[in-house]
Amino acid sequence: MAQTKTKPEPVDPETAAKAETEIAYMAKLHRVSPAIIREIIRQTGSIERSTIEREIGRGKARR
Repeated sequence: MAQTKTKPEPVDPETAAKAETEIAYMAKLHRVSPAIIREIIRQTGSIERSTIEREIGRGKARR
């Protein structure tokens, strides 16, 4: 089966900077690394704060 390669959508630098700022804020607020926040966003496919905070809470409950 042939796979088609799709190019990633161009990202607006202003939007990317705003997203990184939000990731850094949430990481500091919940005392986790920004990489964990990015991984949660990648896994859930959502950048909504409530979704991310729910996943962080689930992770902390497992510890």
